Amino acid sequence: MNKTPGFYIVIAAICLSIGLISLGFILKSTALSVKEMERTVQVKGLAEREVIADTVIWPLQFSDADNNLEKLVSRVEKKNDAVTAFLKLHGFDDDEITIGSQSVIDKQTREYSNENQQFRYIVRSNIIVYSDAPDKVQNALSKVSQLAKQDIAIVQDSYETKVEYIFTGLNDVKPAMVQEATEKAREVANKFAKDSNSKLGKIKTARQGQFSISNRDSNTPQIKNIRVVTSVEYYLND
Repeated sequence: MNKTPGFYIVIAAICLSIGLISLGFILKSTALSVKEMERTVQVKGLAEREVIADTVIWPLQFSDADNNLEKLVSRVEKKNDAVTAFLKLHGFDDDEITIGSQSVIDKQTREYSNENQQFRYIVRSNIIVYSDAPDKVQNALSKVSQLAKQDIAIVQDSYETKVEYIFTGLNDVKPAMVQEATEKAREVANKFAKDSNSKLGKIKTARQGQFSISNRDSNTPQIKNIRVVTSVEYYLND
């Protein structure tokens, strides 16, 4: 019996279909095997450390008032000298002390000025201490009220005069803290693997979180708490 060309086309189509179906089963089986091989566990490790601030910025601010601007400015300059002398007495050097801006307020130029006000002019003076010795600042802060005897009232309860303590040695502690966080993450992963009757494999992915630096509490801003969280994903083996 002679076979027509159409017969061979049908046979080829059937073979192709069988091949595609077989390939589909193979691919599905392979995908399931790969998926099974990629069992993982995601864990986090935390590292914390307390450090002492190594830099401090201390703004000292005071105001004075008078009706004679020239006399007022001269008096403020003498008070600046007195504050500088106080700081030097408590161990600060010239390069740690900066005389900042001095603002002058003329109350009579204000739109809603009070005609019964006692003084026309107010001068606000700012002196900045920038030091790498927080202990010196703590000591001077406890005695700054002594300046009141020279008619200098240092403002201490405003946002502008808030003492700022800074820790600049983060790069020095980063490697050890990242290692600690990673080791803690591995401890958690090992515990999970043991509880699930598995063995911990290699690391699949790892992400280091951002370092954060905050005050330990509101009463000791010179003591900082450094924190970092590392996220690690491990393979699990049977």
